[in-house]
Amino acid sequence: MEKLAVTLGRCLLGLYFLMPGISKVTSYQAMLDYMTLHNIPMVDVLLPITTALQILGGLCLIAGLRIKEIALMFAGMTILINLGMHDFWNTYPEGNQGHELQNFVKNLGIFAGLLVMSAGQHLPQWRLVKA
Repeated sequence: MEKLAVTLGRCLLGLYFLMPGISKVTSYQAMLDYMTLHNIPMVDVLLPITTALQILGGLCLIAGLRIKEIALMFAGMTILINLGMHDFWNTYPEGNQGHELQNFVKNLGIFAGLLVMSAGQHLPQWRLVKA
């Protein structure tokens, strides 16, 4: 049961990053505009990097490759995204501070799960790919 729980959790975390990565490809301009609205610097550089990391890293987590490293990378990304994009303490035109606060707190939970995954020693799991 422990092996199933760890594997399912890892796959769901991978999916949590994979799906937004794919959506950034299909709604690229909207994401550029959203990042610009939140005063994120170098959006033309950061958006393609973020997109690639989310897609490739999400796939790696799902496949069971480089789990600790990917989880730690996503933990860092999550905190940076939280501070830059879910800044509920600022107001924006047509913004919803309550929704941003909810996303901020949710991402802290994701961050906590990623830290646990990155620190786990010999977590029991199934791998889709042999490492």
